[in-house]
Amino acid sequence: MTSDRSELTRRGLLGATFAAGVLLAAEASPVEAWAAEGDVTLSASGLSILASVGGRLAIRDGNGTTRSAGSKFQIKDTAAGIQTSTGGTPVLMTLADGTPAIRMDYTMPAAAGAVTVYGLFTVATNRVHLEWHVTGPSTLVPEGFLFSRAVQAPTEADAYVPVTEWVRDTGGGIPYEHTTGIAHASTWGALHGMFLLADSRQAWTNATWIHSPGVAQSDGSIVSTADFFFSTERPSATASIGTAQDLGIEIWTEQPFNLWAAAGATASLHVQVANGSNATRAVDLDWWVKDFNGTRLTFGNLTGSVPAGGTWDHVISVPTPAAGIATAEVIASYGGQEAFARTNIAVLGAHAYQSGSESMFGMANYPWLQVPSADALMDLWQLAGVNRVRIAYDGGPGLPPAEFDARGMAHNVELQPDLTVDAEAAATWAQVNTDIAVAAGAEYFEVGNELNRPFNTGLAAQKYIDLAIRPVRDYVTATGADVKLLNNGLAGMDEPWVENFIAGGGWDLIDGFAYHPGRGNFTPDHIPDGDDWDEGATGTYWNFLGGLRKLQALMAVHGEKEVWLTEAYACTRPNGWWNDTYRAAAENVFLTLALAKAEGIRNVCWYQFHDSVLGKPQVADPENVEYHFGLVNRDTSPKPSLLAYATAARELDQATPLGWLAFADPLAKGLLFDTPAGEAAVLWHRADGYLLNTDHDPAERNFAAPEVWEDHWPTKTGLSVKAAGSTLTRVDCIGQRGTVPVSGGRANVVLDGAPRLFLGTDLAANLVA
Repeated sequence: MTSDRSELTRRGLLGATFAAGVLLAAEASPVEAWAAEGDVTLSASGLSILASVGGRLAIRDGNGTTRSAGSKFQIKDTAAGIQTSTGGTPVLMTLADGTPAIRMDYTMPAAAGAVTVYGLFTVATNRVHLEWHVTGPSTLVPEGFLFSRAVQAPTEADAYVPVTEWVRDTGGGIPYEHTTGIAHASTWGALHGMFLLADSRQAWTNATWIHSPGVAQSDGSIVSTADFFFSTERPSATASIGTAQDLGIEIWTEQPFNLWAAAGATASLHVQVANGSNATRAVDLDWWVKDFNGTRLTFGNLTGSVPAGGTWDHVISVPTPAAGIATAEVIASYGGQEAFARTNIAVLGAHAYQSGSESMFGMANYPWLQVPSADALMDLWQLAGVNRVRIAYDGGPGLPPAEFDARGMAHNVELQPDLTVDAEAAATWAQVNTDIAVAAGAEYFEVGNELNRPFNTGLAAQKYIDLAIRPVRDYVTATGADVKLLNNGLAGMDEPWVENFIAGGGWDLIDGFAYHPGRGNFTPDHIPDGDDWDEGATGTYWNFLGGLRKLQALMAVHGEKEVWLTEAYACTRPNGWWNDTYRAAAENVFLTLALAKAEGIRNVCWYQFHDSVLGKPQVADPENVEYHFGLVNRDTSPKPSLLAYATAARELDQATPLGWLAFADPLAKGLLFDTPAGEAAVLWHRADGYLLNTDHDPAERNFAAPEVWEDHWPTKTGLSVKAAGSTLTRVDCIGQRGTVPVSGGRANVVLDGAPRLFLGTDLAANLVA
């Protein structure tokens, strides 16, 4: 993947210079400096900073009210550990370019060794620039640096806000977001303030400390940098203006998750354009909105005047898509500069699910990103059909078990053992963690996660038996605990591991078998040829149905177990051939779940709900595969995958699998179900094969992915199927419904590689014996 950083993109945050005078004031102001009784002060229009002996640095607004105060800097060292400053001495100075500054020389504890830390702080209109310079041994860990601050009397909780930018890939394909900075935002009524950093982990930030990783310099020192801004704008606009970007843009709706309950409503798409220059701009605004079928729901353009250091707000009215989901793009441009943004809007109506705790549909991750709220998130989970969470226990991440109990949702526990300990420590771990699972009311305790490395060798199986699953089973038996056991969810269907697990006596210790059917650019129904599966990063080992068939063959010999897919996924990393396009992901989500239902899988826990990674929520990371597994986008708007999950959950909620279908055309594929609405068949055709994204350089990971509305199956094949009534109802992967006429008891359906559900078939005669 390559980013288009041409002249048509706005300037990124990193390395940008501050445009003095554009936040809350139209003109730059002089900087004043003075010292008295050990205190030193710098002031500019809209703010001042006060530095005191002891290391204290207070940021004050234009009225002299302290809004943030801190006094310490913290380093991390592999030898000395974490070390925190114990004091500091400030002095006024002038930088080489004539800028007035405060230098703070910090006192470090003796345990820190030969480490020196000093800060340099400067001001401009409504802005403070902060730098901490660290010198010391090679054992310093710049990623672990933090500075202290305490926000004074905020009117809202602080927010962790990644600032992102959309870019177009020079290699072609779909655009994507990357992160240009991290804002820690505070609010005091109409006044906002934020610390802006190039990078910062939410998980390492709290009310006292901000994670501020350092960057190594050519002279061997390490510099940690942050900027503080006062503003009345949103964080994205504040960042654009404060860092002198010619254009910035943000789009959003006021509707949680950009979801509406029914088609026919009007969605209000809010647009804010920011002008970081010192001159008023006449900015062209262009937009379009297209649904899943490529139908343009609306489009338009206009020109608006954006003041220097200011914003322009506009609202675009969009009819909610009858076709389920739509993509919106809005472009702001001026004099060859362009900024654009995308989001999705969708319709997902209410549904009354009936399966309860017997539901197959689960979520692999606890609900860790509770945006806009925990209740809203859980409402959406239940709207989409999620009825089980893989991890829930008191004191654990996410929500406690009582929250799921109140909603009638099932919950399990997964906890990770250490396979390097001795037998005594393993027994202790088993007791402590089984007690956690029992106290949580977990139905199943999944003892570990992906402990089958090295893959496809079987080497780790015996140690897992001896130090994990057997101690847990022994403790459950001894105490009579009411919990069922799953093995650690294997990465891939690791046949050698399972064979060794069975040979070592592990099969009788578990109630259900868990694994993660990783999948690359293969359709879910692909079964690779032969048994020598390549477990490399792009190997045939990572397939869905082939792995399940291997497990079923083993169970036919050694005894049946419930099968749990505790992580299943459809990764949408942009413009990579090994991963799914947005359209293929929706098809593959639906087919994965249909296959699981047809094969009697007890539960499928989808990995995961949000595009993001733990510790850095909503921080766009286009190259990180782990970031792209969500059913919703970084901005929490829905992917087509979300609708595909909901479609499968709704249509197969009470479905009973009847079996696979066979037709005269061997490339026509099908699954048959009995549902409360009558017989239903999932049908597709493999004229175009089982491989996805085939048009790519095998030596490169890049692939110019088509837009979501582009059909990637060129071959359309007709199939005559027997029908029970006068019409068939056709349901595609995202829930779009249509009718197929029936004549003489038969309907002619058109198939391709995308799975579709047909309600009202009469295909029992086509079941494979």
